[in-house]
Amino acid sequence: MTNKYVCPICGSKDLTLRHEASYIYSYIIDSDVPGLKNSKEFHSYQYDKREQKDSRDYVECNLCRTQYPQQFLSGVLLTDNRHGENQML
Repeated sequence: MTNKYVCPICGSKDLTLRHEASYIYSYIIDSDVPGLKNSKEFHSYQYDKREQKDSRDYVECNLCRTQYPQQFLSGVLLTDNRHGENQML
């Protein structure tokens, strides 16, 4: 399987689509350890409430680490098979 996407900065085809998100985790303070779902020991994954604050999707070149908006998969990062060059929108 050939990769039809290429980094316009360094020419690498080693790209990764990433989803990045940030959350606020809340734990109710009760008589034992924080969090109603924690009884004997605190476990951060047993939260009482989670709120997503931010998220973004992007494509990252694994060679030069340049990041591109996900929408670039529709054009800028496509390899033009006729000329072997990048198509620019």
